[in-house]
Amino acid sequence: MTLQVTTRFPGGNAALVEIGSRDGLPEIRFHSDPCGAPEALWFYLRIEESKPDPAQHTKIRLTWVGVDALSGQADTLTCIPVASSPGHTWSRLKQGDESRNEHGLRELSWLIPHPAPSVEIALCFPYGKTELDNLLDRSRDFWRGAVIGISQGARPITRVYNTLGSAGSSQPGLFLLARQHGGDTPGSWVLDGFLRFWAQQKKGGYVVWSVPWADADGVEWGWTGRDTYPADIDRSWSVPPLRQESLVIAQDIQRWKSRCKPILALDLQSPGAFDKDGVFALTDPAGPTAADETKWCNVLKNELKAEFAAPDFQRPDQRPARSAGPTFAAFVRSQLGVPALVVQVPFGLVAGAALSQKQYREIGQRIAQAVLRRNG
Repeated sequence: MTLQVTTRFPGGNAALVEIGSRDGLPEIRFHSDPCGAPEALWFYLRIEESKPDPAQHTKIRLTWVGVDALSGQADTLTCIPVASSPGHTWSRLKQGDESRNEHGLRELSWLIPHPAPSVEIALCFPYGKTELDNLLDRSRDFWRGAVIGISQGARPITRVYNTLGSAGSSQPGLFLLARQHGGDTPGSWVLDGFLRFWAQQKKGGYVVWSVPWADADGVEWGWTGRDTYPADIDRSWSVPPLRQESLVIAQDIQRWKSRCKPILALDLQSPGAFDKDGVFALTDPAGPTAADETKWCNVLKNELKAEFAAPDFQRPDQRPARSAGPTFAAFVRSQLGVPALVVQVPFGLVAGAALSQKQYREIGQRIAQAVLRRNG
């Protein structure tokens, strides 16, 4: 047996890896790397076995250490990571076990098949360049991609769009943003489902622009991206912006506004690792677009139904302002006068059921159907 762990691939994240044994099974213990953020939320690692011995071991124990450093730990067993081995699709692990070590620190463990030759494990389904290229290839007769600028790490920031619109156009416009935090992969899958459905319907008459990931560096480096110092992307929408990414996207959303009649902006994010209430939306009940945001929430909740929507779907945006500036949604409301919803999509469970890639796409499809139902 020669187990090894690597994170040297896009999105990889693990730290302080230890390989040993526990209760007669090989055990891999790891922390997730906060990468400059106050919470070490995201992890993504590859376990390799160069000399498998199936007669001796059929399973190994994977233990996430440092769980006490995360917020929202009312029910840690709602955290169910995903796994993929060569030639197989991603799937959820079985529910894990919570324990405390001799120092009283909380840990989460899962039993996984012994890797032969390798297996990848992540907090949630990864979404990167391969997945975006696949989306664009399958819908190349409808969606196009364009580089609108670069990140602080000199990576391209891509916009996916159906039309450029025209100055003074009365066509309704939608702007969708995902991955302001590199680890919020559910947002990318929901956006993927939205765009695929829109292309299948070949729905014209709208100006739809989207940015599949705002945090291009975080997606590549495996950063959680939330509340990084001195300002994460979602806390950098001051005038002028505090980060290159928010500057680039702010300029693009101004271009979008000038070429359509804006009706809605969506910011696709994820709550804490252990949230299981369902999909919900954050709004500003005292903001300039509050009434319109409530109408949008009602339509979205009706379309998502209890299958996906949290019972208290519309919630006031009371996230702590750890970083320096206003959020993307606040910028859109105050500077553009456009209703903006922060749609929070859980990493794992909704109503006791673990979400699959197909279900994330279904959520995106239903959001698209809600838009068409209100404006079709």
